[in-house]
Amino acid sequence: MRVLAGDLGGTKTLLQIADIDGRDYQVLHEQRLENRHYSELLPLIQDFLHASPVASGIEHACIAVAGPISTTATGQYAKVTNLPWHIDAQPLAAALNIPRLSLINDFQAVGYGIEALAADDIAVLQTGQPQPHAPRMIIGAGTGLGVGQMIWLDERYEVIPSEGGHADFAPVDEPQIGLLRYMRRHYAHVSCDRILSGPGLAHIYSFLHETAGASPAELEKIMRHADPAAAISASADTGDDPLARAALDMFVSIYGAQAGNLALINLAFGGVYVAGGIAPKILSHITSGAFMREFANKGRMSALLGGMPVYVITNPKVGLMGAALAAARL
Repeated sequence: MRVLAGDLGGTKTLLQIADIDGRDYQVLHEQRLENRHYSELLPLIQDFLHASPVASGIEHACIAVAGPISTTATGQYAKVTNLPWHIDAQPLAAALNIPRLSLINDFQAVGYGIEALAADDIAVLQTGQPQPHAPRMIIGAGTGLGVGQMIWLDERYEVIPSEGGHADFAPVDEPQIGLLRYMRRHYAHVSCDRILSGPGLAHIYSFLHETAGASPAELEKIMRHADPAAAISASADTGDDPLARAALDMFVSIYGAQAGNLALINLAFGGVYVAGGIAPKILSHITSGAFMREFANKGRMSALLGGMPVYVITNPKVGLMGAALAAARL
């Protein structure tokens, strides 16, 4: 079956045309497109198809969307969380002349894509004592924070989509309480998504600058970058800016704590998978100890969390792979 797969995030969209026959998965054409160049999804996909020499014969499309999916008697609809885009699956399929088009949550796609990963697509943070067919949990920071659960159903893992990234941020120490107070000056609701994301890292850095009474010039220099989070990470790595390192350390600690919170929800002895675009870029910081220390810092439940396998997904195309596999079987 020839399928069109898409992974639509807040910043970019990955698109792929693939032929899938059971476990045989052949990528025919693939491209990354920047969302800022488009006002909606349709022209973005049209540009991709017009540039592809293998666009004919597509039987089914599946687009993974960073946002909630609504399914009604009349079709599927989505609002992208970090873009002003509304998607209606039925007219989109008609405009693209594709017989079937499905929308799924982006972390639902990540869950489906896990089965297609190779050993070198995963970094092990904790081996734990994995239990066959036990629940799995997915968390991933990027432009926003994604969350998904996986349960064993009908001889395979099924993914439960979620908007758990928008749950309340729960600080665990005095500096994080200060961060919460700082964020409440800017947002009526301070979610984990506001902290555990690219923009969230920039918020942490701004908070630490204000707390330290540091020069505004350094803050302005960082914030002028097209990607302030990347600039903060780079400064943390070079050691040029101690506040950048402190911001990244706080980010990693909060990330690990929230991963542990989620792991307790479904007793994820099938594995906790850290996905998203940020973790692979800061993998040396993720593996330095603070992430797993805060993951297990749950009082009476610490020993329980020590038995759960924890992984970082390093393949940036896992969601795209999952969307392609979903297109072939939905």
